[in-house]
Amino acid sequence: MPAPSLTERRKAATQQEIALAAARLFAEHGAEGTTAEDVARTSGVSLRTFYRYFRTKEDAVAPLLAEGSRRWVALLAAADPGTPLLAALLGSARASLAPAPGHPAESLAWTRGLLRAMPDDPALRDVWHRVHHDAEAALRPVLARLAGLEPEGLDARLLAAAANTAMRVAVETWAAADTPPADAAVLAETAFRRLVGPFLTSG
Repeated sequence: MPAPSLTERRKAATQQEIALAAARLFAEHGAEGTTAEDVARTSGVSLRTFYRYFRTKEDAVAPLLAEGSRRWVALLAAADPGTPLLAALLGSARASLAPAPGHPAESLAWTRGLLRAMPDDPALRDVWHRVHHDAEAALRPVLARLAGLEPEGLDARLLAAAANTAMRVAVETWAAADTPPADAAVLAETAFRRLVGPFLTSG
Protein backbone atom coordinates (compact mmCIF):
# COMPACT_ATOMS: atom_id res chain seq x y z
CA MET A 1 0.00 0.00 0.00
CA PRO A 2 1.52 3.40 -1.00
CA ALA A 3 2.34 5.89 1.74
CA PRO A 4 -0.19 8.73 2.20
CA SER A 5 0.58 11.85 0.20
CA LEU A 6 1.43 15.15 1.88
CA THR A 7 -2.09 16.40 1.11
CA GLU A 8 -3.63 13.31 2.69
CA ARG A 9 -1.45 13.65 5.79
CA ARG A 10 -2.40 17.31 6.17
CA LYS A 11 -6.07 16.47 5.76
CA ALA A 12 -5.83 13.74 8.41
CA ALA A 13 -4.00 16.12 10.78
CA THR A 14 -6.67 18.79 10.32
CA GLN A 15 -9.45 16.27 10.93
CA GLN A 16 -7.74 15.09 14.11
CA GLU A 17 -7.36 18.66 15.39
CA ILE A 18 -11.05 19.30 14.77
CA ALA A 19 -11.95 16.00 16.45
CA LEU A 20 -9.95 16.86 19.57
CA ALA A 21 -11.52 20.33 19.74
CA ALA A 22 -14.99 18.82 19.43
CA ALA A 23 -14.25 16.24 22.13
CA ARG A 24 -13.02 18.92 24.55
CA LEU A 25 -16.06 21.10 23.95
CA PHE A 26 -18.48 18.19 24.26
CA ALA A 27 -16.83 17.22 27.55
CA GLU A 28 -17.11 20.77 28.91
CA HIS A 29 -20.48 21.85 27.53
CA GLY A 30 -22.16 18.73 26.18
CA ALA A 31 -23.02 18.18 22.54
CA GLU A 32 -26.23 20.20 22.90
CA GLY A 33 -24.29 23.13 24.31
CA THR A 34 -21.73 23.09 21.51
CA THR A 35 -22.22 24.37 17.96
CA ALA A 36 -20.30 23.62 14.79
CA GLU A 37 -19.15 27.26 14.92
CA ASP A 38 -17.69 26.62 18.39
CA VAL A 39 -15.78 23.59 17.15
CA ALA A 40 -14.45 25.41 14.07
CA ARG A 41 -13.31 28.43 16.10
CA THR A 42 -11.63 26.29 18.79
CA SER A 43 -9.78 24.19 16.21
CA GLY A 44 -8.65 27.28 14.27
CA VAL A 45 -10.48 26.60 11.01
CA SER A 46 -13.28 28.39 9.21
CA LEU A 47 -16.83 27.08 9.38
CA ARG A 48 -16.61 26.43 5.65
CA THR A 49 -13.53 24.26 6.22
CA PHE A 50 -15.30 22.43 9.04
CA TYR A 51 -18.18 21.49 6.75
CA ARG A 52 -15.75 20.43 4.05
CA TYR A 53 -14.64 17.64 6.40
CA PHE A 54 -17.75 16.86 8.47
CA ARG A 55 -21.51 16.92 7.92
CA THR A 56 -22.39 17.54 11.58
CA LYS A 57 -20.71 18.51 14.83
CA GLU A 58 -21.13 14.92 16.09
CA ASP A 59 -19.41 13.55 13.00
CA ALA A 60 -16.38 15.63 13.95
CA VAL A 61 -15.40 13.21 16.73
CA ALA A 62 -15.34 10.18 14.41
CA PRO A 63 -11.56 10.41 13.69
CA LEU A 64 -10.82 10.37 17.41
CA LEU A 65 -13.14 7.44 18.08
CA ALA A 66 -11.78 5.54 15.08
CA GLU A 67 -8.10 6.07 15.97
CA GLY A 68 -7.87 3.09 18.30
CA SER A 69 -9.63 0.79 15.85
CA ARG A 70 -7.28 1.78 13.04
CA ARG A 71 -4.22 1.12 15.21
CA TRP A 72 -5.65 -2.23 16.30
CA VAL A 73 -6.35 -3.39 12.73
CA ALA A 74 -2.90 -2.21 11.57
CA LEU A 75 -1.18 -4.11 14.38
CA LEU A 76 -3.12 -7.26 13.59
CA ALA A 77 -2.29 -6.89 9.91
CA ALA A 78 1.43 -6.73 10.82
CA ALA A 79 1.31 -9.99 12.77
CA ASP A 80 3.22 -12.93 11.30
CA PRO A 81 0.92 -15.43 9.55
CA GLY A 82 1.94 -18.20 11.95
CA THR A 83 0.99 -16.23 15.07
CA PRO A 84 -1.75 -17.98 17.10
CA LEU A 85 -4.96 -16.02 16.75
CA LEU A 86 -5.53 -15.39 20.45
CA ALA A 87 -1.92 -14.24 20.89
CA ALA A 88 -2.33 -11.84 17.96
CA LEU A 89 -5.56 -10.44 19.40
CA LEU A 90 -4.10 -10.00 22.88
CA GLY A 91 -0.89 -8.37 21.70
CA SER A 92 -2.57 -6.03 19.27
CA ALA A 93 -5.23 -4.96 21.77
CA ARG A 94 -2.59 -4.25 24.41
CA ALA A 95 -0.50 -2.17 22.00
CA SER A 96 -3.40 -0.30 20.42
CA LEU A 97 -4.75 0.87 23.78
CA ALA A 98 -1.38 1.93 25.19
CA PRO A 99 -0.07 5.52 24.92
CA ALA A 100 2.43 5.91 22.08
CA PRO A 101 3.85 8.64 19.83
CA GLY A 102 0.91 10.16 18.01
CA HIS A 103 -1.47 8.38 20.37
CA PRO A 104 -1.22 10.16 23.74
CA ALA A 105 -3.08 9.07 26.84
CA GLU A 106 -5.24 12.18 26.46
CA SER A 107 -6.85 10.69 23.36
CA LEU A 108 -8.16 7.76 25.39
CA ALA A 109 -9.33 10.18 28.07
CA TRP A 110 -11.35 12.14 25.50
CA THR A 111 -12.80 8.89 24.22
CA ARG A 112 -13.91 8.08 27.76
CA GLY A 113 -15.69 11.42 28.02
CA LEU A 114 -17.46 10.90 24.70
CA LEU A 115 -18.58 7.40 25.62
CA ARG A 116 -19.98 8.66 28.90
CA ALA A 117 -22.01 11.28 27.02
CA MET A 118 -23.45 8.80 24.52
CA PRO A 119 -26.37 7.39 26.54
CA ASP A 120 -28.05 10.80 26.32
CA ASP A 121 -27.00 11.62 22.76
CA PRO A 122 -28.35 9.47 19.89
CA ALA A 123 -26.22 11.31 17.31
CA LEU A 124 -23.01 10.45 19.17
CA ARG A 125 -24.14 6.83 19.51
CA ASP A 126 -24.70 6.70 15.76
CA VAL A 127 -21.12 7.88 15.16
CA TRP A 128 -19.72 5.28 17.59
CA HIS A 129 -21.63 2.42 15.99
CA ARG A 130 -20.66 3.59 12.51
CA VAL A 131 -17.01 3.60 13.55
CA HIS A 132 -17.32 0.01 14.75
CA HIS A 133 -19.21 -1.07 11.65
CA ASP A 134 -16.26 0.18 9.58
CA ALA A 135 -13.77 -1.48 11.96
CA GLU A 136 -15.53 -4.82 11.61
CA ALA A 137 -15.30 -4.64 7.81
CA ALA A 138 -11.58 -3.82 8.04
CA LEU A 139 -10.98 -6.64 10.53
CA ARG A 140 -12.54 -9.36 8.39
CA PRO A 141 -9.75 -9.94 5.83
CA VAL A 142 -7.04 -9.47 8.45
CA LEU A 143 -8.49 -12.03 10.85
CA ALA A 144 -9.36 -14.37 7.99
CA ARG A 145 -5.69 -14.42 6.98
CA LEU A 146 -4.55 -15.16 10.53
CA ALA A 147 -7.19 -17.88 11.03
CA GLY A 148 -6.93 -19.41 7.55
CA LEU A 149 -10.52 -18.57 6.64
CA GLU A 150 -12.29 -17.42 3.50
CA PRO A 151 -12.59 -13.60 3.96
CA GLU A 152 -16.20 -13.45 2.76
CA GLY A 153 -17.29 -16.69 4.42
CA LEU A 154 -19.61 -17.03 7.41
CA ASP A 155 -16.82 -18.00 9.81
CA ALA A 156 -14.72 -14.93 8.95
CA ARG A 157 -17.75 -12.67 9.38
CA LEU A 158 -18.58 -14.20 12.75
CA LEU A 159 -14.97 -13.96 13.91
CA ALA A 160 -14.69 -10.28 12.92
CA ALA A 161 -18.02 -9.49 14.60
CA ALA A 162 -17.04 -11.29 17.81
CA ALA A 163 -13.58 -9.71 18.03
CA ASN A 164 -14.91 -6.24 17.23
CA THR A 165 -17.68 -6.56 19.81
CA ALA A 166 -15.24 -7.78 22.46
CA MET A 167 -13.05 -4.72 21.93
CA ARG A 168 -16.03 -2.34 21.90
CA VAL A 169 -17.53 -3.78 25.09
CA ALA A 170 -14.14 -3.66 26.83
CA VAL A 171 -13.62 0.02 25.98
CA GLU A 172 -17.20 0.90 26.95
CA THR A 173 -16.82 -0.94 30.27
CA TRP A 174 -13.56 0.88 30.96
CA ALA A 175 -15.10 4.25 30.04
CA ALA A 176 -17.95 3.77 32.52
CA ALA A 177 -15.53 3.24 35.43
CA ASP A 178 -12.96 5.47 37.10
CA THR A 179 -9.89 3.39 36.33
CA PRO A 180 -6.57 4.35 34.69
CA PRO A 181 -6.02 4.09 30.91
CA ALA A 182 -4.00 0.88 31.32
CA ASP A 183 -7.14 -0.90 32.51
CA ALA A 184 -8.70 -0.57 29.04
CA ALA A 185 -6.11 -3.00 27.69
CA VAL A 186 -6.63 -5.37 30.63
CA LEU A 187 -10.37 -5.45 29.97
CA ALA A 188 -9.79 -6.05 26.27
CA GLU A 189 -7.52 -9.01 27.05
CA THR A 190 -10.12 -10.41 29.46
CA ALA A 191 -12.85 -10.05 26.84
CA PHE A 192 -10.84 -11.92 24.21
CA ARG A 193 -9.97 -14.73 26.62
CA ARG A 194 -13.66 -15.16 27.41
CA LEU A 195 -14.60 -15.64 23.78
CA VAL A 196 -15.45 -19.30 23.51
CA GLY A 197 -15.27 -21.23 20.24
CA PRO A 198 -13.04 -22.98 17.74
CA PHE A 199 -11.40 -19.73 16.55
CA LEU A 200 -9.53 -19.06 19.78
CA THR A 201 -8.70 -22.50 21.13
CA SER A 202 -5.32 -22.57 19.41
CA GLY A 203 -4.07 -19.54 21.39
